[in-house]
Amino acid sequence: MHRLTFAILLLLIPGLIYANNPSYEQLAASTQTIILHETSDQAASYIEYAAIADNVTWLISMSHRLERYIPDLIEREDFLRTVYYEATRAGLDPQLVLSVIQVESGFKKYAVSHAGARGYMQIMPFWVDVIGHQDHNLFHLRMNLRYGCTILRHYLDKENGDYFRALGRYNGSLGEAFYPQLVFNKWRTTWR
Repeated sequence: MHRLTFAILLLLIPGLIYANNPSYEQLAASTQTIILHETSDQAASYIEYAAIADNVTWLISMSHRLERYIPDLIEREDFLRTVYYEATRAGLDPQLVLSVIQVESGFKKYAVSHAGARGYMQIMPFWVDVIGHQDHNLFHLRMNLRYGCTILRHYLDKENGDYFRALGRYNGSLGEAFYPQLVFNKWRTTWR
């Protein structure tokens, strides 16, 4: 009888360890392929941006709002083009992604959380093993945004489009209102 109980516990432990914890979670094969495409620390080019953006109005509008966080115009526009490209590529609102970045890192490229999350979108290093390659640098602009947008898209799909729950999963605080509400407030007041 004890062996059967022990065997059942061994089967349940992985689920208990990962419950409401921003750690390993199997992504759909289609989501995994998104991250595997070649990316670097280079910003999205004007050509890549122009291929998906209707006009430069968005870039100009967001640039003014971001100026106090990223004062250098060229760096700011590179950043915004890349946010727009990666967010749109993942089917996300670029302003939502800007809101997540503001809350997660305050637009600091080399931010590291107490839990070890890295970069603009505060990506936990275990994601490299799950959906990437060992040589992926989570501090690289495009790499960080590609991971963050892919992970957020995954959680939105998992939660059937429920932004509140998806943001809770992204932050590892599923069921708590503080983080999703903070992102919603930035999305509504600063980036809309």
